[in-house]
Amino acid sequence: MVIRKKIRYKDAGVDIDEADRAVSHISRLAKKTFTRGVLTGIGAFGAGFQLTGWKKPVLISSADGVGTKLKVAFAMGRHDTVGCDLVNHCVNDIAVQGARPLFFLDYFATGKLDAEVMRDVVSGLAKACRENGCALIGGETAEMPGLYAEGEYDLAGFIVGAVERNRLLTGASIRAGDIVLGLPSTGLHTNGYSLARKLFFEVAGYGVKTFLPELNCTVGEELLKVHRSYLTPIQTLLSEGVLKGAAHITGGGMSDNIPRILPAGLAVEIANGTWPVLPVFEVLGKLGNIPEDDYRRTFNLGIGMALVVGRRNLAHARRVLDGLKETYYEIGRVVEAKRGQPRVIYL
Repeated sequence: MVIRKKIRYKDAGVDIDEADRAVSHISRLAKKTFTRGVLTGIGAFGAGFQLTGWKKPVLISSADGVGTKLKVAFAMGRHDTVGCDLVNHCVNDIAVQGARPLFFLDYFATGKLDAEVMRDVVSGLAKACRENGCALIGGETAEMPGLYAEGEYDLAGFIVGAVERNRLLTGASIRAGDIVLGLPSTGLHTNGYSLARKLFFEVAGYGVKTFLPELNCTVGEELLKVHRSYLTPIQTLLSEGVLKGAAHITGGGMSDNIPRILPAGLAVEIANGTWPVLPVFEVLGKLGNIPEDDYRRTFNLGIGMALVVGRRNLAHARRVLDGLKETYYEIGRVVEAKRGQPRVIYL
């Protein structure tokens, strides 16, 4: 069969002109994040970055996505925060090993590209990269008709950081008697959204514009609160020599994430009531009558980063955090693990 009508790529759902508009937005925003190490501009087949001033650097990398928090952004028609979520989440994942972020790459995929939406997303990426001293040096924008629902997209990212070999934070020096400090989260961060959406929108029947007095904002505003970065307190404590380990409290909560940094034979006791559980978690807990184990393993419950410091260095660590005007809570201690007990024990 011969088709005489000329069929363009646009007829298949891919608009190259719109893609060019998106790239122009990306280039302008990304260049504002460039650091001295960046060797190539946006548009090269591969992004180049030069390590300078390091003696024995160890590269630390991580990849992640925003998850179903994107569904809230779609419903709100707001796209300038999810990029911040993505970058900060990735920054935290390498910061817990002592790394400072060097560069970041993103992956944005959609069924039909909207250059203005793309601009808003990248503006969030660029904002967080600048705040974390990280260069947004490349990525991939994919338009795939038929693969995504109309008006929706997926967003993921990849980060590379570096730390001097002798400052690599592994948790190996953690001992029984050490103190666990908790740094507060801003909300759900980027975890537990599938359950939160089910409870708010299906079980309770709320919409994103529903105002809840307990939250002092709308449901949508609460759920779009940005996943914060903990880079500054971690780097400062590390430079002062008082930090033994750090755990980013993401999916799995404290129950699953703190054990990732503990040497064999150790556990932690977490004292309930030593930090304020954010109202959003209390609301969700009541809406779903969530079993305690699920509750603790799904949500961060108000603690986004757990730090382990030696008891002898506790006063020093407090002075450092006070100097940064960082809120923190003494939430637990490291103990010898007992056979048959979990490695995180709630008291």
